[in-house]
Amino acid sequence: MSYAASDAALTAMKKDADLAFLGEVSSVPLQQALRHQHKAFCAFFAKRARYPRFKSRYARQSAHYTRSAFSMRGGVLRLAKMGGPLRFIWSWPEVDVTGLDPTMVVVSREPDGRWYVTFAVDGQLPEPLPATGRAVGVDLGIRDFAVTSDGERIANPRHLERKARNLARYQRRLARCRDGSANGAKAKAKVARAHRKVRSARLDFLHRASTRLVRQNDVIVIEDLNVCGMVRNRHLARVISDCGWGEFRRQLAYKCQRYGRRLVVIDRWYPSSKTCVACGHLLAELSLATRHWICPSCGTRHDRDINAAKNILAAGQAVTACGADVSHPGPLRCNRL
Repeated sequence: MSYAASDAALTAMKKDADLAFLGEVSSVPLQQALRHQHKAFCAFFAKRARYPRFKSRYARQSAHYTRSAFSMRGGVLRLAKMGGPLRFIWSWPEVDVTGLDPTMVVVSREPDGRWYVTFAVDGQLPEPLPATGRAVGVDLGIRDFAVTSDGERIANPRHLERKARNLARYQRRLARCRDGSANGAKAKAKVARAHRKVRSARLDFLHRASTRLVRQNDVIVIEDLNVCGMVRNRHLARVISDCGWGEFRRQLAYKCQRYGRRLVVIDRWYPSSKTCVACGHLLAELSLATRHWICPSCGTRHDRDINAAKNILAAGQAVTACGADVSHPGPLRCNRL
């Protein structure tokens, strides 16, 4: 079904007496939802994404307003078919809200009941960061969130584990409530707020870690981890999901592109942990419980994670030297940026 056909169907639906509420709001957010639906189906038929699903009314909801459906003058926002201006609290004190000329406004509601308004504006790309002459390999893990080839260890904050007791208590209260009751709605909001705090703390940690790596290094080398496959391990699914490796890689990708750095992603099957960085000897087996091992060929004692990070860096430098990229599957194709 094309976008034009779905738009015509929307016009017909507004004439139905049972669907008259569709005419009480601006048509722009409804049309934007149809555009998003059409884009999702195109991605599905192109085998870039899964089949689109219906969104829950209790999950995050948003309405997208383009220029024809809002006005912004002197910091006062007015949306189409609203009686008065939309009041909001500005979160960027270093930016003058009265000088904004947004191209789109997104009004969203989070599951915990908080409302947000987001402005999309046209801006200039930042200047590339000055060269540092440094390259680093990063080995992601659970005990330590990341270990670099320089020997630095970034501790895993385990945000979900720290909030697990409170979250479990809120979920038990929710389970005892009757469906559709007022107390059930309050308990559901508490669970959503607990998840929001964990999510916000995790995002803050990932942004700080990725920004520091981008500022300090010209080349960053990471592995192409199969996170979707790893979370199928029911013993490690929670801690792997809490690490946020996929989001960390996404942040590295766009920050490297924005600030003139290079991100190299090596193949996921590269035996970085089992290869001796000193002589290149490859172990036949190396269990996850083994954190240190001695090379049987040259006798060098290795820390498992630091050795893996150094091998990742060496593989990335080989890719950079030959001018080729390591191909890998998945939607995040960011070998050369």
